[in-house]
Amino acid sequence: MIKVASYCRVSTDKDDQANSFESQQRYFRAYIDRQPEWELYQVYADEGITGTSTKKRAAFNQMIADARMGKFELILTKEVSRFSRNILDTIAYTRELKALGVGVLFMNDGISTLEPDAELRLSIMGSIAQEESRKTSSRVKWGQTRRMEQGVVFGRSLLGYDVKDGRLTVNPEGAELVRLIFHKYGVEKKGTTVIARELREAGYRTHRGGIRWNGSCIVKLLKNEKYVGDLIQKKTITPDYLTHAKKANHGEEELVIIRDHHPPIIDRELWDVVQEELKKRNRNGALGAGHSNRYRFSGKIKCGECGASFVSRQKKRKDGSLSRRWSCYTAVNEGGVHVDSQGNRVGCDVGRALRDEAAMDMLRQALRTLRLDAGGLIDSVTVIALEAIRAGEQSGGERRESLELRLEQLNRKREAALDAFFSRDITREEMRRMTGRYDQEAAELRERLSRAGVRPEISCAKAALRDDIRRRVAGLVSGEGDSEIFCKTILDHMVVHRNRRVEVRLNLLPQTWCFVLERLNQTAQNDPDVPISVSRPLSSG
Repeated sequence: MIKVASYCRVSTDKDDQANSFESQQRYFRAYIDRQPEWELYQVYADEGITGTSTKKRAAFNQMIADARMGKFELILTKEVSRFSRNILDTIAYTRELKALGVGVLFMNDGISTLEPDAELRLSIMGSIAQEESRKTSSRVKWGQTRRMEQGVVFGRSLLGYDVKDGRLTVNPEGAELVRLIFHKYGVEKKGTTVIARELREAGYRTHRGGIRWNGSCIVKLLKNEKYVGDLIQKKTITPDYLTHAKKANHGEEELVIIRDHHPPIIDRELWDVVQEELKKRNRNGALGAGHSNRYRFSGKIKCGECGASFVSRQKKRKDGSLSRRWSCYTAVNEGGVHVDSQGNRVGCDVGRALRDEAAMDMLRQALRTLRLDAGGLIDSVTVIALEAIRAGEQSGGERRESLELRLEQLNRKREAALDAFFSRDITREEMRRMTGRYDQEAAELRERLSRAGVRPEISCAKAALRDDIRRRVAGLVSGEGDSEIFCKTILDHMVVHRNRRVEVRLNLLPQTWCFVLERLNQTAQNDPDVPISVSRPLSSG
């Protein structure tokens, strides 16, 4: 008896597809029962799963695993597109199965992988299935974009709004909490960390019912344009229809922006105040210059107890000089481990702060243990830096061309809307709404074009620039000075544990350096301003 498995799949869970799904399973069972030399091993079935990738198809992956264990000799499936719409997956799996002595019979396509010409026919049918999947993906994306332009909301409910049937409706209870958060930040000028702690201590729940409010959650809420009545869609895109992986939209596709789309929770005046305050606290919004990236160890030191990042605190010594220390974010804002008024266990007991100088000393000690070709490294980095500067000089022109192209596309859309109105395909109201949106986007693009036209000038000669770069790179490699670039480039992260043990990891290296922090003398235990001694290495490996 030949043990036979079957595989079936439908891509949606709609009723008609579900009926087809059940009928497929019944058909395979009956078909195998009619073959006197066949014995059914198992029907493998995936429901509501895409065919362009095998990663999330549990039944399919289980079938391949069972085939590798020799549990059956033949697989029946309806057609190539049910097996996989990815031609590379189709060929790879059928080859592997054939090597294991397992054939695949595609019944509707009349292809058996045990036949000599099977791979050629399979390649043709698989290519057709993949192309059909690409066309379907393109049609779906086009349809979704048109619906977005009509104001249909794609997304989930959020604090203050419920999303149902593509429409946003105000949730009164959540809206009150949103107004409270905006008032605390924009009017009372409280920080996001303080707001998060006050919300938790007052017993407020997040939109998903959790109790863990944090600063990043508050910032994300304060930046959400939906609360002022605007709608921006296509912030994330799916560039590859085979992997379905989402990524942030950095200009690859045009955003769909609709102003005054739905009833606002926050008035525009308060919204503008909050956005200005966010920029101010983030050093006017400069890239890489915000609070989270201000100092050389920002984001690089982690707590070994709660996993939070260490934050910078500055303190004046008795002699008037300033010292910088790094402390656990949780411990700074919530203190030691305790139970709050709502019965939540909060806080962190990681212990005393880490001095900036001690962190720098550990980094230098770790670097000195490496055997580096300093000269070759300096030459390589200098060349890369010069190439990056040249590329930066050219990118301004490339960005300008992209903006001009998008402006031209907007003008064509505006003309098309006018043509549709004069042809009586759309109403006057629809025409005004569409042209108004296009005019607003065009104005924003012209402003960006004016900024893109200003290109920084390099005031020094190329030879002097090369020498300056070499000098800076040499300092980075040797660890001399207190270069911020040195820390951010070389250091991957540090982990501080409760027993004053510190683990150091460098970028692209598998080793971990372990240090212990010691004090200089007995006086230091009672005087927090007496400097802590240099770190002592425990081990590396």
